Amino acid sequence: MVLVTGGTGLVGSHLLLKLTTDNIPVRALYRSADKLSQVKKVFGYYSNEATSLFNKIEWIKGDILDIPFLENAMTSITHVYHCAAFISFDPSDFKKLERINREGTANIVNICIDAGVEKLCHVSTIGTIGRTLNGEAANEETEWTRQNANPYAITKHLAEMEVWRGAQENLNVVIVNPGVILGPGFWNSGSGSFFKTASKGYSYYPPGGSGFISVLDVVSIMITLMNSGIHSERYILVSENLTYKEILHKISLAMEKRPPTKALKFWQLNIGRIFDKLKTIFTSGTRTITKNTIYGLKHPSTFDNSKIKQVIQTNFEPIDKQVVFSSKLFIAEHS
Repeated sequence: MVLVTGGTGLVGSHLLLKLTTDNIPVRALYRSADKLSQVKKVFGYYSNEATSLFNKIEWIKGDILDIPFLENAMTSITHVYHCAAFISFDPSDFKKLERINREGTANIVNICIDAGVEKLCHVSTIGTIGRTLNGEAANEETEWTRQNANPYAITKHLAEMEVWRGAQENLNVVIVNPGVILGPGFWNSGSGSFFKTASKGYSYYPPGGSGFISVLDVVSIMITLMNSGIHSERYILVSENLTYKEILHKISLAMEKRPPTKALKFWQLNIGRIFDKLKTIFTSGTRTITKNTIYGLKHPSTFDNSKIKQVIQTNFEPIDKQVVFSSKLFIAEHS
């Protein structure tokens, strides 16, 4: 049986859809019952049998910080997909990020070893890939440093160190480092914010850019790696390197909105950072614009996907195709 952590997220829900479609026995962890409806909704995007597929999953409510719960959840498990993570770029969330992302991953690794799990796939981020100094595309060997890294990337790097520790203790592991994952259903977080922003028809776009990939490609590659003899490797998962202007242009056109034409200046971003900080003081919200955020926009990276292409003969889904598909669903849910 397969175990999936983070089953109610973008990657986790699409992974569960693929596993259940392929009739793979699967157990999934969840923390809040209200998020299960989100998984059913995602299933419905792709299948008329969404309910029957959803009912194939053995759902267990619990927390990856709860060791006795994890020990029970790992019973009879042969393969683990660790998709769970806490995402925040607010420095004030560092302790929570470190606890869930590093400590939670350490728990997963330790119990995988104790339970004799055959293989672990850990979902990380391109935030743990180093930056090049010469403008060349970064690859899996590019040295990462903590300097100017956001708190999420720092704690995901620490999580990777726990996975490599597991590898040294004879646990078969693979790590995937996806770029910005595009897919439908989670409009208020992650890449969903691009669709939400484009729908409002703003005139401005942020500087910089990143690597992008369809959620379907991420899931397909994860399963292929888990079913292979490959272990003790990490792979950048990026299909296209795009500027934020380019991705917002694509989404805006798919939504029949006017694309943004004006670049935000860095002085505007710095003013926005100050107001963003003041807003969190008075509203107890989460900061979205920090010094590290602006540094990343000022020093964008591109990413080399040649390593994964050498081991898996795959044709990445065109970003345009996923943009059109997700945009149609966004419009249908917000019209």
